[in-house]
Parts: sequence; C-alpha cells; structure tokens
Amino acid sequence: MVGAMNFVRSIMVAALALMALSPTAHALESAPVTSARTTVTLVSDTDSVATGKDFRLGLNFKLAPGWHIYWSNPGDAGQAPVLDLTLPADTAAGPLQFPTPVRVAEGPVMTFAYLNAVTLPFTVTPPKTGGPLAIGVKASWLVCNKVCIPEEGSFQITLPAGAGAPSADAGLFAATDAHMPRPSPYEAHIAPDGALSITGSGLSSAAIRDAWFFPAESGVIEQDAPQALTVGDGALVLKLTPTHGFDPAHAIDGELVLKDAGGQEVGLTIHATPGAAPAIAALAQASLIETLLFAFLGGLVLNLMPCVFPVLAMKAVAIARLSGAERGHVRASSVAYTAGILLAFGALAGLLLALRYAGREAGWGFQFQSPIFVVATAWLLFAVGLNLSGVYAVGTGIMGAGQGLVSKGGHLGSFFAGLLAVLVATPCTAPFMGAAIAAALTAAPVVMIGIFLTMGLGLAAPYGLLAVVPGLARVLPKPGRWMDILKQLLAFPMYGATAWLVWVASQQAGSVGVLASAVGLVLLGFAFWAYGVVQYSEGIWRRVGQAGAVAAIAACLFVLSQIAPSAETSGAPVVAEAGTEPYSADRLAALRAAGQPVFVNMTAAWCVTCLVNERVALSTSTVRDAFAADHVVYLKGDWTRQDPAITQFLRDHGRDGVPLYLFYPAGGGEPKLLPQILTAGIVLDAMSTQISGVPTP
Repeated sequence: MVGAMNFVRSIMVAALALMALSPTAHALESAPVTSARTTVTLVSDTDSVATGKDFRLGLNFKLAPGWHIYWSNPGDAGQAPVLDLTLPADTAAGPLQFPTPVRVAEGPVMTFAYLNAVTLPFTVTPPKTGGPLAIGVKASWLVCNKVCIPEEGSFQITLPAGAGAPSADAGLFAATDAHMPRPSPYEAHIAPDGALSITGSGLSSAAIRDAWFFPAESGVIEQDAPQALTVGDGALVLKLTPTHGFDPAHAIDGELVLKDAGGQEVGLTIHATPGAAPAIAALAQASLIETLLFAFLGGLVLNLMPCVFPVLAMKAVAIARLSGAERGHVRASSVAYTAGILLAFGALAGLLLALRYAGREAGWGFQFQSPIFVVATAWLLFAVGLNLSGVYAVGTGIMGAGQGLVSKGGHLGSFFAGLLAVLVATPCTAPFMGAAIAAALTAAPVVMIGIFLTMGLGLAAPYGLLAVVPGLARVLPKPGRWMDILKQLLAFPMYGATAWLVWVASQQAGSVGVLASAVGLVLLGFAFWAYGVVQYSEGIWRRVGQAGAVAAIAACLFVLSQIAPSAETSGAPVVAEAGTEPYSADRLAALRAAGQPVFVNMTAAWCVTCLVNERVALSTSTVRDAFAADHVVYLKGDWTRQDPAITQFLRDHGRDGVPLYLFYPAGGGEPKLLPQILTAGIVLDAMSTQISGVPTP
C-alpha cells in the first residue's frame, strides 16, 4: 500500500515538473496587500523582459462589495491612487493610466470611481542592455463606502530576461484597455454658458442615446449637476454647469462617454476650445418650422393663462375705445400694441442671450426670482390700477395738449399695454411654449430671437387681428358711460395682482419684503394722487404737486434698493406642505431605485397657473387619497428663488419654465409628462395608466 502511494506521489511530482518546463504562460505578480476592503497586487502583462521592448505593470484592485477607489479626478471628494517607483538603472516608467470610471453619488457630492475590480497600468521601458529587472512600488490609495479609509502597501516584482511572452495576467490589461478612452475624432468647443459641443460625421440621434462628461480637473463644472444632451445630425451639445473655477477664455479637457442605442459605451479624450455651441439639426428647417408653430400657438394660448388676466383689463378698455373709430386709427392702435409686445419679447431674448454668454443660467420667467423685480412689478400694476380708478390720467389732456396729442397718446398707451402684457405673462408657461423655449435657449442667437418674436406675435394675435381687419371694430359696442364704469371695475384685477405679488415678495424677502412693498404702495399712492390733483393745474400748485410726486417716487426707489433675499426664507422650500416632500435629485433617485411611484411638481410662488392647478387638482381630497392609496411620494420643487438644479431638471424634460408635472410609475419606466393645465381627472388618469410600472405609449 505504501509502495503504491509512493508511486503515485512520484508521478505527480514528475507532472508538476513537466508543467513548469512547458511554454505555457504563467503569472508574475507580487505578494498581495490585503485588508477587509481590498486585495491589491502588482501584476505584469509579460512573463519576461525582452531587450528593447516596453511592457506594462499594473496595480490590480479587488474591492469588497460597496467599496470603491477613485479616478484621476476623484470629483467632489476623494483621492486618486499615488505610486512611488523604485526602478533599476536606465529604466523608465510612464504615468499611471486610468480607464473610464463610473459616477458614484456620495451624499450631496458626486465622485468618479471604480467598483468591484480594476487594474491601473503604467508602461515600463527597460534598459537597452537587457537582463532581468527587479521593480519596487510603494502605493497609497483611498477606499470608501460611507466612510473613507486611507490604505497603502509596498510591492516587489522580479521579471526574468526572456522573449517577452504574454503572462497569465495579460487578460487583466486587455480588460482595462477595453475601457480606456480613445482620442476623439471630433471637434470640441466649450461655450461661455458651459455648453459642450461636439461636431463631426457619424453623430446623430439614432446613433447616440446618452452622453456624459468627466472633467480632467475639479472645480471647473458642477460635477453633480445633470448634463442635458441634445443630439442632431453631425453634432451634439452637452449642457454643463460652470463653477467659479470655469474660465470661458480657456479650453477644458476631460473624457466624454458616448452610449449608443445598443447600450455600448465608448470613452473619448477631448480638448474643448472656447466657442459657441452650434445650432444643431434639432433646429433644422423642418424642425424650425414646427418650433415656430409651437411658439406662435404658445403665445396665442398665453392670452388665456391666469398670469395674463390683469392685462385683459387694459385690453378690454383699449378695444372698447376703438368702437366706431376710423380704420386708420384702429390699425395704428393694433400695430402699436403688437410693436410693444414684440419689443418686449425681443428685449427678453436679448437679455437671455447676454446671460448665456456671461455663463449664467436663466429660463422663462427667471426675472420673477428677484424680489426687487417682483416688488417693482407690484408697484407698476398698482399704478396702472390707480389710473383705471381715475386717480390720475395718462394720454388724455396732459399739459393742456390738443386733440392731436390725445390721439398720439392713445397709440402710445397701446404700445405700453403690449409691453406690460409681456411683463406679467412671463411667470406662466402656456402649452406648446415648453418645447419652443427649450429649443430657443440652445439655438443660434438669430434663431432664438426669431422664436421669441414668433411667440410675441401669438400673444398679440387677437388684438393685432384688428390691424389686418379693422372693420371688426364696428361690431363692438358703441362708446358711452359704460366705458368709464368698465374701466374703474377693471382696476380691481390690478389690485388683486398687486396683492399676489406682495405675497410672492414675502416668500422671497420675508417680512422686510412685505414692509418694503407696503411702504412703496403708500408712497406711490401719494405720488399719483398728488400728480392727479394738479394734473390740469397751472402755476405754483402744479409745481408743488409735481415735486411731491417726484419726491415720493424717489423714496420708492430708495426702498426698492433695500430689498434683498431674506435669510428667513432660505433653506426649506417655501411651497412645502403636508403630504409633500421637498424635491432633490438624490431623493428622486433613491425613490426610483426603490421602485417607488413618484409625482414631481415643479412650481413657484409667482406662477399663478401653478397655484390654480394645486387648488383645483393637486390639493383635492380625491388626488391626495389616490396618492396615499398607491403609496405615491409627492416631491415638490420650488423655483421661486434661483435654483440651478431645478433649472436643469426643467431643461432635461424639455421645459424652461414652470409648471412641470411628472409621474414616475412604480417599478421603473419612463415618467409621464402631464399637461400644464391640470384637473384631478388628468392626474388620476396618469396614475391609472402607469401605476403598474408600464409607461403610457
């Protein structure tokens, strides 16, 4: 029995000896450095050193579940691995190379990291004399999973001289090479507003389904901000969010990852030089016509939105005055009103362009995020209300002017009515406007201005129709005492809008904003009363009244300069209420990962449409009970004050203003985009078609 065992042992030893002498590849790696989190070795892609032939070594990390190490730019936190090499004489080594990382959100920060396993290679150039090499590496790295732990280790590897055949670990390097970024074949530019544009043949919406950018350096862009993608024929634009470290006059380097329709990803190293984003094929001629149509329809429907109701008072009075007027007068008044609207829309487009090239985020209605603008608008509407109430007169008999100036003043009044219509319309986004505005804000300047002017034509269309068919004015009721009563009655929508804007100011600037608004209203009331009393007077009393009005308005301007966003309104969203949670990208991602159904409401205190929708649909017991029964989490995002994260979220979903309503079904799937005018039935229908997790086609 013992003899048989010795015979078997002898056969096994002989077999092992033959295996050792065979040409089969074998691994060359250092002793491992291990912890509860990592196992790290130094590995080689070759089993021997060939004279004059470069080879690669690499640190191979095997990570415990949930733990990760970092890319060359770790992101908002972390630290990349660092090597200290000990090389023989006449031996050189290149820098550590990093394959494409993944994005890892760590609380409120975004990091770029590696999970599970990764090999980080570097190239070694041996001496020309040949011979074996003994190489030492001292490395340090940071490994994280909720907590971060610095680790380090020393590694030693000796490679014999030989033909330089691939080692058994060559597959580790091949796997790393498959995830290494390639030099980009495309032209890249970075615009002052952070729009990263890539142009070249082969780029199309059919070929590219997603893209994201890893900057080579931290502090240049907001690394946790969404990156909205627009793809056209031969170009793509990725909207990045610049930070304080961004310099629009300098190039930006990094890695761009493109994902195709089949889910395959490729990383490209890019060097983006300063330059404006192109008007990509999403705004080609056919699409541009469609966009202009949406812009016109959006402006037309804007006449019916609650935000514009105060201006309907001025329109009603103006149209009533046209009854029985000459065709030329009707046409001139309509043209003046349309011109005021177009000028306002053109100015708004110009302001948005200026902000774009200054690297600032701005969207539709962005000006209402400033408490100074809100209070100034409240005062303006209050002044219009005082005029309608008869406290003072505009455009009739000022300074004893004759009938010719009265007519001119009427047209001037129509012009300013158009300006004010746009001013108070911007808090709302009408149906059809979302796609048009989103396209405009990423388009070339000329196209952007054209889209905004088309929107203005839509808003002016009902009144402007009188310029085309002035005979329509004849069917209007004849002038009479009823016009004065109507004028005074329609002052009250102005006062109501003023009260609403004072409430908005309270949300933005706290009690100081309310006090400043109220003081300004009193001063304005006195100023226009004094002006109205002496409006038709002469001599000393006229000058005294005018001086009092000027002093009161000057005091208003001083009060306006003292308004600022209040600390008492910062922090928690002002629109939070029972049954809702404040929106955050992390909270939404966590709920989606858990398969939870979610309803997202992007709103603002200055958006009347938003408030109406909440009252008639979202706050009803029917909808709230349905949310509770189906365990729907209601997230509410407040855009009353500037919030870049919400601005980007709106643009990611084709909108550039509020309201925006999305329903995310249980178990995953694409969200359902709800219309901007809600009813309880619309919300319940969206839930019934998606609550199973199957999105509506």
